[in-house]
Amino acid sequence: MKEKKLGLMALILMIFTSVYGFNNIPRSYYLMGYAAIPWFVIAGILFFIPFAFMVAEYGSAFREEKGGMYSWMCKSVGPKYAFIGTFMWYTSYVLWMVNVSSGIWVPVSNVIFGKDNTASWSFFGSSFLSGTKLLGLMAAIFFICITFFVTKGIDKIRKVTSIGGTAVLTINILVVLGSIIMIIARHGHLEQPFLGVESLKTPLNVAYQGNVIMILSFIVYALFAYGGIEAVGGLVDKTENPKKNFPKGIVTAALVIVVGYALLIMLVGSFTNYNEILGADNITLGNVSYVIMSNFAAEFGKAFGASAATQAALASGFARIYALIMLLALLGAMFTLVYSTLKQIIDGTPKELWPGKMGVVDEDGMPRNAMWIQCVIVCALILLISFGGDNMQQFFLILTAMVNVGMTVPYVFISFAFPRFKKLTNIDRSFEVYKTQKSANFWGYVVTIVLVLANVFAIIQPALDGDYLTTFWSLAGPVIFGVAAWFIYTRYEKRVAAGLIPAESEEKKETVTTEAEAEA
Repeated sequence: MKEKKLGLMALILMIFTSVYGFNNIPRSYYLMGYAAIPWFVIAGILFFIPFAFMVAEYGSAFREEKGGMYSWMCKSVGPKYAFIGTFMWYTSYVLWMVNVSSGIWVPVSNVIFGKDNTASWSFFGSSFLSGTKLLGLMAAIFFICITFFVTKGIDKIRKVTSIGGTAVLTINILVVLGSIIMIIARHGHLEQPFLGVESLKTPLNVAYQGNVIMILSFIVYALFAYGGIEAVGGLVDKTENPKKNFPKGIVTAALVIVVGYALLIMLVGSFTNYNEILGADNITLGNVSYVIMSNFAAEFGKAFGASAATQAALASGFARIYALIMLLALLGAMFTLVYSTLKQIIDGTPKELWPGKMGVVDEDGMPRNAMWIQCVIVCALILLISFGGDNMQQFFLILTAMVNVGMTVPYVFISFAFPRFKKLTNIDRSFEVYKTQKSANFWGYVVTIVLVLANVFAIIQPALDGDYLTTFWSLAGPVIFGVAAWFIYTRYEKRVAAGLIPAESEEKKETVTTEAEAEA
C-alpha cells in the first residue's frame, strides 16, 4: 500500500509539535518579560530556519541510513567526529533526565497542596535532609525506580501518560482564549503595562537591566525553545511535492512558532504583573510555570468580580489541574526517553565501540546494561548538584542552565559539518535549499557562530556575577561527556588498529566522495 504523503498543513503541524514547548513561555517572561520577544525573533532568523533547512537536506540525502545524525556527520566529516557529536546529543538527554527527576516534585507538590512548597520539605524535621538535598535524594530514588520498571518491561504507564500531550495543548488554548477574554473584560487593560519599544528592549527582571552579557546569555534560552528541529530531517520524503512544500512549510512553521511565542509572552503579561507575582524570592525556574498558571485562574476570577476567597480557590484548583497534566506528560516522556535515546545511539554505532557489555541490546530491544550505567551517572549528577548548595533558586538555575547548554551544543557539530556535507558527490541531491557551496558555507558558519557565542555567554555570565557554581555545572556537562566520547572512540580505534576487533562494517559506509577526491 502506497504511503500517504504529508500535505502542507500537516507538515506545518508536525514541525510545530516537534519544536514548540509551552514551558519556554513562562520561563522567558520570568527572565526577561516582554524583552524576551526580540530574542525569539533573532533566534528564529539566525538559527531555526537555516538549521531546519540543513537537517532537511541531510535527511533527504541520507534517507536510507538508520543512524540519523550519526550517519549525517560520519559521511560528511568522519566517524570519530560523528560519534562525539552524537554522544553529546545523547548526553543532553541525560542532563534532561537529571533536570526532570529533580523538578518533577514541583508538580507533585502542586497536585497535593495546590502550590509549590518543596523548599520547606524535610525528612522528619531533619535540617540536613531538607530543601535541595531532600529533592536530590528523592530524585535519585525516583530515577532508580523508573529504570527498574522499564528494564522489567513495566512501562504500560506510557499509555496512561500519553494523554498529557493532548492536555498540554488544551491548556495552551485555554490560556490564549482566557487571556483574550480577560483583556476584553478589562477594556484593554494589561496587568503588566506594555510601553512599546521600551518594553521590548528593557527587561523586567532587575538582574538583566543594564547587564549586556546577561541579556546576551538569554539567547541560549531562545535557542533551546527551538530544540527538537533535528526531527524535521526525516520528514522531507514523507511530504507531497517536497521541493515546493518543504521550504514553504519550514518558513510558515517558523513564523507560526515565533509569533506563537511572542503572542503568548504578551498574553502572560496581560494577566501577570511582574513585580507583584514574580518578585518574590521563592519563585524559581522550576516553579514559575505553576505560579503563572495559578495567577491566570485567580485573575480570570477577578476580571469577572469574584471574591478573594473564590480567586484563591480558582488559583489552587487550576494549579492542581495544570500540575497533574504536566506530571503525566513528564512521566510519559521519562518512561520513553530513559531507553529510547540510549537504544538509538547504540543501534546507530558499531557494537564493538562500547566498553564491556554496554553495547549489548537484549532480544526485546532493551539495552539493560547501558541503562543501569546511565542510571548511575544520572543519580551521581543529581546528588552532586543537590548536595552542592542549599539555595532552591540556584538549584533550578543550575539544572536549567545545564540542559540549555547541553541541548544546544550538539547542534554545533551538525551545523559545522554542513559545508563539508555540501562538498560530497555521488549522493542524492533531489532536495536542495542551499544551491551553492558559498551559501552552505555562509549559513553553516553563521549558525555555528550563533550557537557557540550563545553558549559562551550563558556559561561565563554567572561567573561574572560571582556565581561560579552555575558556570562550573554549565561547562562540566559538555566537557565531561565530550572527553568521555573522545576516550571511548580512541579506545575503539586502538583496538581496531591492534586487530582485536573488526573495523566498522563497510555495509554502513556508502561510496561517498568529496569534490576534491572526485577530481583527484
